[in-house]
Amino acid sequence: MSKRRNTKEKIIEAAIDLIAEHGYRGASVRKIAAAVGIRESAIYNHFRNKEEILKCIIEEIFVTPFEFEDLERKAERGKSFLREFVVAYKLIAFDRKKEKLFRILVIELFQNEGLRKSFLEEFHQKDIQQISRAFFIMMQKGTIRSGDPIFMAQEFLAPLFYIRLQISLLRIDGKSTTSLSTQFEKHVDFFWESLSCT
Repeated sequence: MSKRRNTKEKIIEAAIDLIAEHGYRGASVRKIAAAVGIRESAIYNHFRNKEEILKCIIEEIFVTPFEFEDLERKAERGKSFLREFVVAYKLIAFDRKKEKLFRILVIELFQNEGLRKSFLEEFHQKDIQQISRAFFIMMQKGTIRSGDPIFMAQEFLAPLFYIRLQISLLRIDGKSTTSLSTQFEKHVDFFWESLSCT
């Protein structure tokens, strides 16, 4: 890995830590440079300004490990498809770096119009639309009861977001998150029972 690339990654990592702790406004370029161990002017060799650093962080926030490729085949598996999605979501929720990114998202949603727009577009277009497609496929196959697939997707995803928020809040206060580790799977079981035709 080149030294330039390595420094750029260190800047992003330092910015993630500082923004997660102090918010975007509280994480100055000077503080980021100090955390990396470089001069403030050296940051401008990699980024035009602090906003560009935030844009790189936002790109990481919206990366998802769950693949929606071959959705029709996956959706035919019904409950196991939902469980697979939830397990991927759970791994993100308990990952320390992803938790910092989530904290940045929550802090900055109320401050940054561009981030709000990205969040709403990503949340609706990527997750809700894809999960609603999966529910529609399941309805067509007779696996689940008929209904509004978009509403079902919203109802399915909302508790996952809430559990993830709980994990972040507990970690901020240094409390255990062990009690939440099974909530993701319990959510799938509860949700499936309310929709299943069998």
